[in-house]
Amino acid sequence: MRTRQGGFSLIEVLVTIAILMVGLLGLAALQTNATIAEMEAYQRSQALVLVQDMADRIAANKTNADAYKRNNLGAAVDTNPCSSYTAIADIDSCEWNNKLAGAAEVTGGGTSVGAMLGARGCVTEPTPNYYMVTVSWQGMSAAGASTPGATCGFGLYGAGKRRTVSVVVRVGLLGTAT
Repeated sequence: MRTRQGGFSLIEVLVTIAILMVGLLGLAALQTNATIAEMEAYQRSQALVLVQDMADRIAANKTNADAYKRNNLGAAVDTNPCSSYTAIADIDSCEWNNKLAGAAEVTGGGTSVGAMLGARGCVTEPTPNYYMVTVSWQGMSAAGASTPGATCGFGLYGAGKRRTVSVVVRVGLLGTAT
């Protein structure tokens, strides 16, 4: 005898729903990872713009390059107007500090939210006439066991979350070709 099938059984419907749920959860996880990757890329591009900004400022004021050496810029917006400083290096450092602190973008409540999460900037001279400009910030997730070589922002962001970008500016000696 033959039996006629009248429709789907309840078990077939439950299996289909379970498969769909696994697929939808996978899509939700993919979307979350894509959002994190987008934020990481945005922060890296902001850091690259800021590190190149300071490198250009040092290159434009080579005779006073030593005056740019600073650590931990960006911790807070400078409350003094940058125009109140007299030395070009101090004005440049003040403006760069405020960019790192996010002064360009402010919420309605007055909180600085621009730049990167916890951005810090450092200018060091690892070898004579070579100035390393570094920007560090907090990443969105742990990047693993490797940590960047520059010491700027070291110990501020937690295990594996510190990100850095650096540019080296070579300043020739006076009277010599570079």
